[in-house]
Amino acid sequence: MPSTPWYRHRWPWIVMSGPALVVAAGLWTWTLAARAGAADGIVNEDSYRRGIAVNAVLDRTRRAGEMEVAARVTFDGPRVRVVLAGAAPPSAGLTLALASPRHTEADQVLRLEPAGGATYEGTLRPIAAGVHRLVLEDHEGLWRLEGAMRGTPAAIELDAPRTGATS
Repeated sequence: MPSTPWYRHRWPWIVMSGPALVVAAGLWTWTLAARAGAADGIVNEDSYRRGIAVNAVLDRTRRAGEMEVAARVTFDGPRVRVVLAGAAPPSAGLTLALASPRHTEADQVLRLEPAGGATYEGTLRPIAAGVHRLVLEDHEGLWRLEGAMRGTPAAIELDAPRTGATS
């Protein structure tokens, strides 16, 4: 009685189909990774330059703490008034940035002009009620203050973290 060759039976094909599917899935995954590998966006080519910029921002925030710079930001309709306190040297002007995580189209950067003494003023477009992040910087790039404002704008105190403080 002649026996049939192995390839005429179904069990060898069933057993080999598992490893064959794994090899095919591996090749497909490798192809996808090779195509997307150049544009994955995880590592940015100018990450070193961006890191230096982040360190410069942190240095300005630290310097504001060393100088004990503080500010009171008051909103009166479209008018914004900033009164500085601490050892901040007089500046030719300040920059106030307002950013909203929910309404990015309403983000604003405002140049505040000196209004006598340590007071600076400027005019804003209408602000949507909600949470806003405020960043106040001098034009010379010596110091920087940050804070958050919730609700309808009225007034907010911005203080720099104090250096040498223990947690």
